[in-house]
Amino acid sequence: MRLVNRRSALAAALVAFFLSLRGPVAFVPETPAPPSIEYGELYRAVEMASLFPDQKTFADAIPDEPPAQVMADYERQKQLPGFDLRAFVDRHFAQPPHHFEPYKRPPDQNVSDYIRDMWGVLERKPEEIEPNSSLLPLSLPYIVPGGRFREIYYWDTYFTMLGLEQDGKHALALNMVQNIASLIDRYGHMPNGNRSYYLSRSQPPFFSAMIELMSAREGDKVFVSYLPELKAEYDYWMEGADGLAAGSAHRRVLRLVDGTLLNRYWDDRAAPRDESYREDVETAQHASRPAEEVYRDLRAGAESGWDFSSRWLADGADLWTIRTTAIAPVDLNTLMMRLEQTLAKAYRLKGDPGDAERFMALANNRGAAIRRLMWNAQAGFFADYLWQEGRQSDVLSAATVFPLYFGLAAPDEAHAVAATLRQRLLEPGGLATTTTATGQQWDRPNGWAPLQYLAIEGLRAYGERDVAREIADRWIRSNVQGFAAMRALVEKYNVEQRCCAGGAGGEYSLQAGFGWTNGVLAKLTAEYPELTVRAAHPDP
Repeated sequence: MRLVNRRSALAAALVAFFLSLRGPVAFVPETPAPPSIEYGELYRAVEMASLFPDQKTFADAIPDEPPAQVMADYERQKQLPGFDLRAFVDRHFAQPPHHFEPYKRPPDQNVSDYIRDMWGVLERKPEEIEPNSSLLPLSLPYIVPGGRFREIYYWDTYFTMLGLEQDGKHALALNMVQNIASLIDRYGHMPNGNRSYYLSRSQPPFFSAMIELMSAREGDKVFVSYLPELKAEYDYWMEGADGLAAGSAHRRVLRLVDGTLLNRYWDDRAAPRDESYREDVETAQHASRPAEEVYRDLRAGAESGWDFSSRWLADGADLWTIRTTAIAPVDLNTLMMRLEQTLAKAYRLKGDPGDAERFMALANNRGAAIRRLMWNAQAGFFADYLWQEGRQSDVLSAATVFPLYFGLAAPDEAHAVAATLRQRLLEPGGLATTTTATGQQWDRPNGWAPLQYLAIEGLRAYGERDVAREIADRWIRSNVQGFAAMRALVEKYNVEQRCCAGGAGGEYSLQAGFGWTNGVLAKLTAEYPELTVRAAHPDP
């Protein structure tokens, strides 16, 4: 495949068009088809042949002409003797640009300077759009995570914004919010990322938390300004709730037999993911149930952001037993409670007491349901709920910190969570994600920046400052000393080691950059400067 860096009149026109869309008017254009549909047989042939080590490469590839013309040429060429699939792809597609590789770290650079430099490396401009690519245009500059992740990601954005705010880049953080709002306006929800193949799903709904973060500088007006998008997001997650029968589910909403409404992760397609096509086909081949069910649960797991984890596996070990749609996750439902609270606040500020009261009642009901159904008093943690079986999951995961971060937990519950984290998840390098090693990346021994941050801040809010500080100390050391060893910050770390090992497992190699790691570390080094100094100058 060719590596190109083109600009076009069409791309400029697209940017200008979408610049005009920001505002309360919901505009939903024709939804672009993902490459797996646009290229059909060709896409399957390329991915199943593993022409590229990372399946996302072809999903992000840039065609040299519209898909219909590419496919017409494919139909002609594939019949010829000696047809070479790789040569055909090389002629018709350009590789997506790799922005990170040209960056050379100065030899004496410290980690804080690295983070500040990386904001520029990871920033994408609106004009960086290619005709016929899977990238969805955005009107304002934005930060990508890095490596193979060349687009904005939904829940990554919140943790990236923490660092942007800390480093004095409020305008860029606000751009991120405005871009997400524009995608909600355009498509009725914030997709997993700004790619056509992500449009069938979202990610953990952190938009309300982003608005709250922006209000520290912008004031309460932002709650009213973004009320249309907050409500659109809520409608997306709750679509089908009205009239839903007890004990059933529709898309992302479910109603328990007692009438309680909760949410689950879902994806509107039941097909292999474009970015992991062959992996999904092979996973489904191991399963003893219809492939479409496996694909749906894999995609729902991708919507969770925890792709993948023993949280979602029926046997706790094998990916083909994935059952994400059978689970009401504690983190998702806590985020939905916060969205309901935020909507109540926005309607109150707007001068609409009726809707404010309605959404506060919904938030209170959901909060009560989370504590009733998901609090495991004996084990001392918040658990996911297996809604079809009417019982809690046995899996302990770092998702237990969400009710602390968002203020839902009772004080005694928070103190019990603190003890459980210390006893069962705290490792030399920070918090492990679960207690189980499965080879999936959202399991032990990996630790992830967003979960460390939510735990630290949640524990501090409930007075558990010693545990919070211990987690911060170990995570900062992993990052700072890992930076010295690897010359970069990476997306995840092996927390079972005291120092300097990036995480592993899952579907792709370890990625450097890295948006949310940078954001969380920037925030934590400001909160714990003495720990940062100690991590940078360890005892011999």
